[in-house]
Amino acid sequence: MAAITLRNIEKAYGSGPKANKVIHGVNVDIADGEFVAIVGPSGCGKSTLLRMVAGLEEITSGEIDIGGRVVNQLEPAERDIAMVFQNYALYPHMSVFDNMAYGLKIAKVPKAQIEERVQKAATILELGGLLQRKPRELSGGQRQRVAMGRAIVRQPQVFLFDEPLSNLDAKLRAATRLEIQKLHAELGVTSLFVTHDQVEAMTLGQRLLVMNAGRIEQIGTPEQVYGTPASTFVAGFIGSPPMNLLPGRADGSRFTVDGGVNGSLNGRVNGGAGGASLSPLTLPAAAPRAGPLTLGVRPEHANLQDHSEQGVSWPLQVEMLEMLGAERLVYGRLGGAPFTLRIDSTRSPPRPGSTIGLQVRPEHLHWFDIGTGQRVS
Repeated sequence: MAAITLRNIEKAYGSGPKANKVIHGVNVDIADGEFVAIVGPSGCGKSTLLRMVAGLEEITSGEIDIGGRVVNQLEPAERDIAMVFQNYALYPHMSVFDNMAYGLKIAKVPKAQIEERVQKAATILELGGLLQRKPRELSGGQRQRVAMGRAIVRQPQVFLFDEPLSNLDAKLRAATRLEIQKLHAELGVTSLFVTHDQVEAMTLGQRLLVMNAGRIEQIGTPEQVYGTPASTFVAGFIGSPPMNLLPGRADGSRFTVDGGVNGSLNGRVNGGAGGASLSPLTLPAAAPRAGPLTLGVRPEHANLQDHSEQGVSWPLQVEMLEMLGAERLVYGRLGGAPFTLRIDSTRSPPRPGSTIGLQVRPEHLHWFDIGTGQRVS
């Protein structure tokens, strides 16, 4: 096992003034045995970053350190890493056993040792009864386990996962996530896991590395990233449905929402208040500063006001309901801007067209600079 350190990693395609820079000065330290999920939208550079660690992409500048040695000039085979790809990359004419053993045979590992490693990996991944089958005789989930088994038998210092669950259906993805968690708990190998799915990142990663346009937006535990997002990008990307983001102007304990700007990132309710700002909202606690700010509230942190309750209340104009089994999403407008509320499905739902009162606790208010998008303490 080994720690990974990325120092000022940059990647550009081409050179000179026409160079297309895709990775901008990434710095991160990954501890020995840590599982880090790299998450972000398509095109943000997360797979490019992983491929640079693997040696499949040249870096433009910076250093990659694996296990205390700089590997910039080393070939992928010399970096002591194993990679699991999205498309399994299995040899169709080989059995499961031979697919898992192939890399060891090429490395001229003794036959008895190959047998021992493959059998151990097959036991961990519950593939013992499938070792003589061909890939075409396996389900998608079983093929992905074979791909992971091929990586395990290498006994590398680092595992690299490049969106390995993208080709699986929802049920298989959930089951395979559990298997990957068990695998890391048993082997404790340093792992980098690339995904665009924030649920995968939250459930698997001990820390998340959130990327946007080739830059790191935030690094932290799932609890830190979800609870205190560093920017409006993180707030809108992590969480389903995403955080409500209301642009407006703060003045002490009053906040006037700009109803003409769709700043919530929900995109589920269209229309608007024609650019008009409605009556200011009364805040349960004063804003951190006066002037233009973006107010963030997660859908589950706004509560329906009980008639017996006193205190600050916000009027939500209900437009649409969505039933999701154990919970229900209420879409509407707050101060003229789109707002999503999550409620328990056992509660009596509000009627579309009605106005309901919302209450939010002070600790559930998030504030961001309206220009930079960065969190305001």
